Amino acid sequence: MINQLRPGAVRRVAVIGFDGADVVVELVDGEGEKAEIGRIPGHEASMRRVEHPSELFEIGQEVDAEELGRRGEGQLHLSSRACEIPSLRSFLLSMERGQVVTGTVAEVPNFGVFVHLDGEPDGLCTGFIRVPDLTWSRIDHPSEVVQAGQRITAEVIVAETRSGQVTLSLKALREDPLIRFAKQAGRVVTGRITKVIPFGVLVQLAPEVEGLLHISELTDEPVETPDQLVREGELIAVKVAEVDLQRHRVRLRAADGAGS
Repeated sequence: MINQLRPGAVRRVAVIGFDGADVVVELVDGEGEKAEIGRIPGHEASMRRVEHPSELFEIGQEVDAEELGRRGEGQLHLSSRACEIPSLRSFLLSMERGQVVTGTVAEVPNFGVFVHLDGEPDGLCTGFIRVPDLTWSRIDHPSEVVQAGQRITAEVIVAETRSGQVTLSLKALREDPLIRFAKQAGRVVTGRITKVIPFGVLVQLAPEVEGLLHISELTDEPVETPDQLVREGELIAVKVAEVDLQRHRVRLRAADGAGS
């Protein structure tokens, strides 16, 4: 089985050929004696973009590669890209899950945030924050949370030698707002409708806390969409039917069902 995240042992290998886009290698021990045959899949050859790994390696060349695991008939698969930049590998191996790190936001595309981490090798950008790991609130774009050039503190989720990246979380350093809100379960509260969706509405119940009120709770009559009944920005009384901390969601019912 191929290990997707945790770094494996580093082996010294010698290139003996190419099989399509893959690099065929022989493992070399400390005395230079050749051992078993292994394989470096094409996408594990380098972080650089090339048409074919023969642009990177020559027959007989020795390189370091990280063990990924065994596949098929037990052949060892390796990653030379995980060892391509020694300073990067050392930096990534110094990172542990739960470690708190600092850095500077480099770029904010719509799918996440790239971060220059303090201490990373020059010329590289190793940190990345996925959109769900930015904040407990629902957002439309990461720029609602951070801006390029901003200094941030985040928690390490995982450091991957194969991708050369450290996945980070901003919200991990903040308490889940649902923990305090959980005591509202069973109560009737008033909130503002923040979004109308095809099967119901989202209601702002507290800072960073939204709940879902299903369309069936709004009316017994058939309607095509909830916006025939309510509008965004409207205040509405609802009953907090369930606060699910594990799934991080709040289920709401109509307030007139509070006694049922």
